[in-house]
Amino acid sequence: MTVKEVTDILEDLAPLPYAEGFDNVGLLVGDANAKVSGILVTLDTLENVIDEAIATKYNLIVSFHPIIFGGLKKLTGKSYVERVVIKAIKNDIAIYSMHTALDNVPEGVNAKICEVLGIKNPKILIPQKETIKKLTTYVPVKDAETLREALFDAGAGNIGNYSHCSFNANGQGSYKAGEKANPTVGEIGKIHYEEETQLNVTFSKANQGKIMKALFTSHPYEEVAYEVITLENTNQNIGIGMVGELETPIEDMAFLKIVKQKMGAEGIRHSALLNKKIQKVAVLGGSGAFAIDAAKASGADILITADIKYHEFYKAEGKMIIADIGHFESEQFTKNLLVDYLTKKIPNFAIRLSESKTNPIKYL
Repeated sequence: MTVKEVTDILEDLAPLPYAEGFDNVGLLVGDANAKVSGILVTLDTLENVIDEAIATKYNLIVSFHPIIFGGLKKLTGKSYVERVVIKAIKNDIAIYSMHTALDNVPEGVNAKICEVLGIKNPKILIPQKETIKKLTTYVPVKDAETLREALFDAGAGNIGNYSHCSFNANGQGSYKAGEKANPTVGEIGKIHYEEETQLNVTFSKANQGKIMKALFTSHPYEEVAYEVITLENTNQNIGIGMVGELETPIEDMAFLKIVKQKMGAEGIRHSALLNKKIQKVAVLGGSGAFAIDAAKASGADILITADIKYHEFYKAEGKMIIADIGHFESEQFTKNLLVDYLTKKIPNFAIRLSESKTNPIKYL
């Protein structure tokens, strides 16, 4: 199995187009065509993780956080980032990062937090914008069904719990083939009129490559007339953070103690307690201050996240609790999620949960 074959499987779970614009995801180091001897899954790729990969002879590291985030102008070994990249290259170790691509899918980081905390019926807290696209094309009536099925097979036409969705309108198209043309129907130099179907389908932006390949492969015309536009419609299945409910309401302090124990937090920084039972819970792994307003708007009793600054705790405004459990602690189970996923997709393959410690924060 090659690096690319493994990363294709990972991108079925978390397509890279769903990553935030500021992020750096995908294959960061290594040859996509290299054979994989084993997969080491980690939250962060540090030098001790590279050493673990060398010792176990695993040459693909799947990391949640990207080791290369900003631009690298030099590789002299003066920073921990440079040392990791140099050591990985020297030992033919590939590094692949998922980060916000995995944050933004419904089976990702925040779904795992909900699972650990027993949060039921979770829904996306902040839907990602501009994830739905629409294709309009024109095809001879006799070829419309073939093209439509090819687009459906490529992933077009899925809307919520429905599939094979399209809109079709018949009309008359016209064109005149030039001297160098090779028209499917009609004659060079003469205007041709053809009974055509205007075919409209929506699709996820993550599938655009597959959709366009299906369009050009299955359309009978030499020159395909088509339009692709990005819709403002909200996709409730793609986005960051989640909000759901506890099966049984519980006192706020008692719930915080459960969170501390289940998430392995050394401590929880939180806003004022509300002295009421917690039922609706919002979660966002990693730095989640930007989700405070969305969590309040959702009616959540508490937001569980990390990296909250002093003044940001004021934004709770007595309407909910803001709980900072630590960045590492909020995302640590992502490793388990990825190991479980890869083990199911690639059974009987060498897949290892990294044992290296990567949390940079220590507590007194």
